[in-house]
Amino acid sequence: MGTDEEGTLARLKAARKNLIDPTIAAHRGRIVKTTGDGMLVEFGSAVDAVRSSVEVQSRMAELNASAPQQQRIEFRIGIHVGDIIIDNDDIFGDGVNIAARLENIADPGGICLSDDAYRQIRSKVDAAFEDMGQQNLKNITEPIRAWRIKIGARTSAERHPTPAESHRVRPFSGKPSIAVLPFQNMSGDSEQEYFADGIAEDVLTTLSKIQELMVIARNSSFAFKGQNRDIREIGQILGARYLLEGSVRKIGNRIRLTAQLIDGRDGGHLWADRFDGDLDDVFDLQDRITQEIVEALEVQLTVGERARVWRKRSGSPLAYEYVLKGRALYVNFARQTHAQARKLFEQAVEINASFMPALYLLGLTLTDQARFGWIKDENEAYQAALGCADRALAADPSFGEAYLVIGYVRIYQHRHDEAVAAGETAISLAPSSSDAHHMAGMYHGYAGNFRKAVLYEEHAQRLSPIERNESMVDEARARFHLGDFAAAHDIASRVLRQRPLWLTAQSTLIAALWNLGRQDEARSISTDLLAGHPSFSLARWARLLPYRRQGDLDALVNPLRMAGLPE
Repeated sequence: MGTDEEGTLARLKAARKNLIDPTIAAHRGRIVKTTGDGMLVEFGSAVDAVRSSVEVQSRMAELNASAPQQQRIEFRIGIHVGDIIIDNDDIFGDGVNIAARLENIADPGGICLSDDAYRQIRSKVDAAFEDMGQQNLKNITEPIRAWRIKIGARTSAERHPTPAESHRVRPFSGKPSIAVLPFQNMSGDSEQEYFADGIAEDVLTTLSKIQELMVIARNSSFAFKGQNRDIREIGQILGARYLLEGSVRKIGNRIRLTAQLIDGRDGGHLWADRFDGDLDDVFDLQDRITQEIVEALEVQLTVGERARVWRKRSGSPLAYEYVLKGRALYVNFARQTHAQARKLFEQAVEINASFMPALYLLGLTLTDQARFGWIKDENEAYQAALGCADRALAADPSFGEAYLVIGYVRIYQHRHDEAVAAGETAISLAPSSSDAHHMAGMYHGYAGNFRKAVLYEEHAQRLSPIERNESMVDEARARFHLGDFAAAHDIASRVLRQRPLWLTAQSTLIAALWNLGRQDEARSISTDLLAGHPSFSLARWARLLPYRRQGDLDALVNPLRMAGLPE
């Protein structure tokens, strides 16, 4: 509306007249009222409601496919079955409120329905459904289990899954969901910001190893750093029932940690405590926080989880500081900052040769430097990265992050089966790790297991609902190879709104557009790509993609070649 008010209103009216209103009427629905760009509709049958909604969204997707991105109109639909209050021609009540809240959490162009509605229609509507788990909806007292309808996807009975798909990601239903917010630096020294962030991230990493918790990824929970927002609003955005916030005061060798666990529904405090100690005690202080969180949430740990979560961690305070400083540099993902981060990780390992966080991050850094050609001898770097993983596992065989390093190296050495196996092991050891699901999904994608890749990348995004661009890029590429070009196009487009020069997202978008028959748009995006990357070469870029099968690589590269990208 801000760009073209009259044109948008005309398109909205046309969609209502030619598609939406007739479809609702055909499925015996009644438009109760309209609310600007929305409407409230009543059906006598949940089946009619869902069939009508699927038809509307499917046909809107077809209309949008031929429209420029900035002119597309995408609706969200929420469906619920429940009691209503009828007053003249209007309807009220919790049934209406829940449907409205479900619409809020639906994807653009998507449909979200309550568990009550799902039970009414699950064997009667030919559609694929995805369990979204328990959702805390605004102004609704109890959590509501919700389901997402996958528009255009066939049912599992129609689709004959491969053996690789037999393992499905466990739904979040019934799991306590928790987000660890960045701890406030109370040291009076901005240079200590990395230390406060590191404390919070380490608590988060420990919690992610617990099977019965859903832990929101660091990239999403840390997006609220420095913001003064209502804790309940943050919980709703992240999909987290519980939120942990705290502060760190570091003066000399003394540390004071404060932490409080908050119920995201009402903002009530479930637990709070203060922890004092020396820098040498930092790991014990972190473990005390996580232990008390687990007790407050009444989560029962298995014997194996207790061994993984409460393991004795050794490391000097100086080595720990090197790791925290290096991690802050590593996430910038540039050649210079990687070199600086590597030096810090190596200094930490020199102090403590079995310090697992340092070995993990050093392994990732070495692999990045090898794959991007930032180091002279890539084979030597790969072997050094594997050595880091081996030393970490020698210190603790249940250290799941080491398997991510192994998988990362093996995928770029084209040893795909070993990479996939390492990714699966990492997930089993850290079931709430967004990184583990994302990287395992990447390994499956390059190995040709595209449906498994999509499952894992979707799961990674649920664990990281805000900062999820890397996972979305790999999902877009996997969906492209599955022939779902429209989904690949839409996902890549969303990524490029945030990261407009991301080569893999641009390339996936171009290939998807070409296969959708939108060659002119593909050529236009190719021109944009070359403007941002004037030295781009198809051959050089393709060498960075370690596909198992040449045919999969060709399927992605050939449309780019036809769209005009240079060899």
